[in-house]
Amino acid sequence: MRSRIEPRIAGVDEAGRGPLAGPLVVAAVILDPRRPIDGIGDSKALSEARRNELAPLIRERALACSVVVVDAAEIDRLNIFQATLAGMARALAALSPVPDEALIDGKHVPKSPLPCMARAIIGGDACEPAIGAASILAKVTRDALLTALDADYPEYGFARHKGYPTPEHLAALRRHGPCPAHRRSFAPVRTLLAPNLF
Repeated sequence: MRSRIEPRIAGVDEAGRGPLAGPLVVAAVILDPRRPIDGIGDSKALSEARRNELAPLIRERALACSVVVVDAAEIDRLNIFQATLAGMARALAALSPVPDEALIDGKHVPKSPLPCMARAIIGGDACEPAIGAASILAKVTRDALLTALDADYPEYGFARHKGYPTPEHLAALRRHGPCPAHRRSFAPVRTLLAPNLF
């Protein structure tokens, strides 16, 4: 019988709220206290090489993990805030075993029915290991997806900027127009499309 002093705590975080293209990725992780992983922290503070080293360890040693991909079409339909909350709810629902509590990075908790109680923690990816682990899985997964997308649309440079609005990306967007992976509801893309809407 599982001890009551070791609740299953799920950390939840996302990667890709700000980019103009590509999916949003949400991850949920329940770490195993009996199999600690050194070096987990906010994915943005870790090098790409270190994230790529930690991701397989997290998948191997965690009690449970899930990764949810929210595509650009759903982001445009719901808006990025609601799409993030929907992805978080789906990531939590996909965990097995079911967590006792979820710690969610940020200010908001999804209103959708959740499998457990949940609370939001601002900056949680830097202070809660389970959230940090989720941030690493989300970031590594999203980077891999954008690198793959670069092979389909090499003119945009997705492998380099991962869809963020860098000068290179904005210049390519103006030169080539949006591709199917671009988020049409985001201002720089919407502005380019506006003349074609009338």
